[in-house]
Amino acid sequence: MAERKTAKSKYTADRQIPGAFEGETVTRRRFMTGTVHTAGAVATAAIVLPAAGFALGPVFEEKEQPWQPVGKATDFTPDTYLPRTITIEPRIGDVGKSTVFVRRFNPDVDTEPRDQYNEFIAISSACMHLGCPINFVAAAQRFICPCHGGVYDFVGKVAGGPPVRPLDRFYTRVENGTVQIGRRFSVNSELERFSPRDPGEPLDGVGQYMYPSRPSMRKLPGT
Repeated sequence: MAERKTAKSKYTADRQIPGAFEGETVTRRRFMTGTVHTAGAVATAAIVLPAAGFALGPVFEEKEQPWQPVGKATDFTPDTYLPRTITIEPRIGDVGKSTVFVRRFNPDVDTEPRDQYNEFIAISSACMHLGCPINFVAAAQRFICPCHGGVYDFVGKVAGGPPVRPLDRFYTRVENGTVQIGRRFSVNSELERFSPRDPGEPLDGVGQYMYPSRPSMRKLPGT
């Protein structure tokens, strides 16, 4: 018959732990260690949780981009771009403004299907390498990034340098003869539309899966 094991006492004195007190169930060393660990966890959470919320909050924040007028439809031609300023983030003043380049749809060079949102082409001024501002050089019919040598052709496709995809675009529409700019979207090398991605994120091949859109940006503008 197997010998029955004696239940271990919960008191430290009965377990003959050095420095134990009568009636004590947890040693002072273990109590102090647990207290220090708990205090450390609370302090870490007090720092990490607000920082994480600040960093991740914009990812899930739904951003609305209102339609903004940029000029009369008769102001724009299909053979060149006109720069226009729009507001991307109204809460930060002039820093929240951005330049877009606008022209009329040109069936001779625009190969994407024509619909109600691209009668006018509006191209972003942010380079798709690192987000530096680009400019349209009319004499060369090219978009040029002076920072790292990015070059884009007339429709915004990459023609040279380090950019990983064509320039982003904005949805457009015409209301009462006025061209309006809507939300931004990204395109791949075939100018297929995707919800906005950050500079440096390719959209061709597996790129569209390696760099998924943010939850707050998955709804395509104009829809």
